[in-house]
Amino acid sequence: GGWREHRLGGIMEPMSTEEPRKRRMKGPIRDFLIMAVISVVVFIGLRTTVQTFVVIGVSMQPNFVEQQRLLINKVVYRLHPPERGDVVIFRPPHSPDVPYIKRIIGLPGEYVEMKDEQVFIHLPDGNVIELDEPYIDGPPGREHVSDIIEEGEYFVLGDNRNNTNDSRNGWMANGGDIIGKAWLSIWPPDLWGMAANYPPAEDIASAATD
Repeated sequence: GGWREHRLGGIMEPMSTEEPRKRRMKGPIRDFLIMAVISVVVFIGLRTTVQTFVVIGVSMQPNFVEQQRLLINKVVYRLHPPERGDVVIFRPPHSPDVPYIKRIIGLPGEYVEMKDEQVFIHLPDGNVIELDEPYIDGPPGREHVSDIIEEGEYFVLGDNRNNTNDSRNGWMANGGDIIGKAWLSIWPPDLWGMAANYPPAEDIASAATD
């Protein structure tokens, strides 16, 4: 195994083979520990930034279908507030244990009017905008006028306007209960791609509801 010299007396003695073996073992153990730490950090990072969600029901057809699997962006609303047209996953006030998926239509300070098969947004400055919504299959069949949307709340609708439980039933999505924004469709394979978030075209229609 080799020889080594004592500092005192210059006496030579055989070197133990255990020391090189220990040094060889330290390298793999250190690398394993580093990889374990990196894996834990990555896992925690992913858990806090993205999450999977499975669509249940038909309320967001034709854009989201039963059993479609999505990745949710959980950090986007730390950077800016939710925007009109965003598809969000949130805990509804009447059923906090069962997350919903809906599209944001009305923002704080506004109120929403649905009539003549159109959606109108009454802005705080008195202007009215008419939404152009190419993402829905058919227009809403019933009329509705919401209350003024309070700060931190959002008026949400399902894309399947005539078969959905949404803000027309007297509740809003609270910003603090929004889990995140639909980001990627990952299953089934034929629906893979970016989630169907559409900022709706807005036309000033001040006379539309006169």
